[in-house]
Amino acid sequence: MRKVEVVPYNHQWPQIFEQEAGKIKTIMNEIVVEIEHMGSTSIPGMSAKPVIDILVEVNSIEKVDLYNVEMIELGYDPKGENGIPNRRYFSKGGDNRTHHVHIYQTGNPEIARHLQFRDYLTAHPEDAILYSELKQSLAKQFPADIDQYILGKDALVKELDEKAKLWRLRMG
Repeated sequence: MRKVEVVPYNHQWPQIFEQEAGKIKTIMNEIVVEIEHMGSTSIPGMSAKPVIDILVEVNSIEKVDLYNVEMIELGYDPKGENGIPNRRYFSKGGDNRTHHVHIYQTGNPEIARHLQFRDYLTAHPEDAILYSELKQSLAKQFPADIDQYILGKDALVKELDEKAKLWRLRMG
């Protein structure tokens, strides 16, 4: 059973991301376009589940499956699309997850959505605090129910996604 735990920001998260991104780049070097730290652990000062979310942009989503064995050797479980078309998803750590890897082909709108969400919350600490407080509250309310935790965040995530999109449009 996955435990829902939200912890204060850890200043080591960026370094943990860099180390793991380097390993993934070494494996998938031929298809990697860019690797980005995303999700709550990428936002300075934000409380988060201690799971590093990694966004990998590739030039061919189909070729990602050729690297499943090497990703397994790194400790990842290949999950295929895992409910999101045109994505490849890997998790590491089983029920005590440490990393999620989300892979999209160049041009997939999910890349921009994830990055503008991260950048918006980094630039708007008041919204980051609001989101952080909601996550802490939900983790206390649903410590053993990841689905309810995710559902509880849904409305605010959609609102913040919209704010991030408008912010990005204004920024040009």
